[in-house]
Amino acid sequence: MERSADWIDQARRDLAHAQQDLETGFYEWACFSAQQAAEKAVKAVFQKLNLEAWGHSAADLLQALPENAGEVPGDIVDKAFELDKAYIPTRYPDAHQSGSPRQRYRKSEAERLVNHARDVIRFCEGVFTALHDGDGDAGATGEGTGSS
Repeated sequence: MERSADWIDQARRDLAHAQQDLETGFYEWACFSAQQAAEKAVKAVFQKLNLEAWGHSAADLLQALPENAGEVPGDIVDKAFELDKAYIPTRYPDAHQSGSPRQRYRKSEAERLVNHARDVIRFCEGVFTALHDGDGDAGATGEGTGSS
């Protein structure tokens, strides 16, 4: 079953959660939620293409997109690589030499990763638009390039 609309909807919701965590000082969770938002946005593209996406690396998933999804800009892949570094250490105290994740993540990093996730989502929304324009399909997301 093709559920790209659900995946992009949750990606947008995760981004909103990341923004809220950023504003309330939960920087480690803002970073993690930003990574989740990017990962789910890319998985939405796979869904739209009726393909399976495996794994949790937004960067790996972006690099595995087929040609009919269009070229993925290098800066988007770079942002996804940085986001992926927040997947585990934002949640587990033993991922760092010392200190809890709460002590390790700063506002500037959270701001940067939230913006990276926003850019990945915009790219994925653009893929939806290109697929819609290219094949005459009504589009599974019903959202086009709306903002998050």
